[in-house]
Amino acid sequence: MTDVIDRDGFRANVGIVLLRSDDPSGQVFVGRRAAGKGWQFPQGGLQNGETTEQAMYRELGEEIGLRPEHVEVLGVTRRWLRYRLPPRYRRPGQLPLCIGQKQRWFLLRSREAQPPVCFDHTAEPEFVEWRWADYWEPVREVIHFKRSVYRRALQELAALAFPSGQPTYPSWWGERGGGSRE
Repeated sequence: MTDVIDRDGFRANVGIVLLRSDDPSGQVFVGRRAAGKGWQFPQGGLQNGETTEQAMYRELGEEIGLRPEHVEVLGVTRRWLRYRLPPRYRRPGQLPLCIGQKQRWFLLRSREAQPPVCFDHTAEPEFVEWRWADYWEPVREVIHFKRSVYRRALQELAALAFPSGQPTYPSWWGERGGGSRE
């Protein structure tokens, strides 16, 4: 199977926002990347023939070792959210050329207070450690070129995560590189 890259050069991808089961404030899973600095949500590309839901469950298993019975699906973003890769992250010799990613974001809730997270399901693990973070915090911690898509995904999914009202934005939200109150 190979990655799915559309005619505009965007690689089809899924992102996973995993809510903590026992926390009404809405803490989310973030993993510290093995191949670099920073923290991010689990994510990964669709392969030919996969649906977004199949890709989400595959990535959930590969990246953090969870199976469908460990989570409850609360929803998914209505449309693809896109970001462009900075030129230094593009691979000009690879065809078709991937200039960025288009992502469908899934909101999941852990069924367990301490889910059995493990990183040994692939030869090259994506993460080396993990923690629970406040709902908006990953926008600040992810690599700069993914911040706008994280902001948009979390804002859209907040209505599903918090039916009685989303958490207040942190004081840094309006700062350059943080988020915006759109």
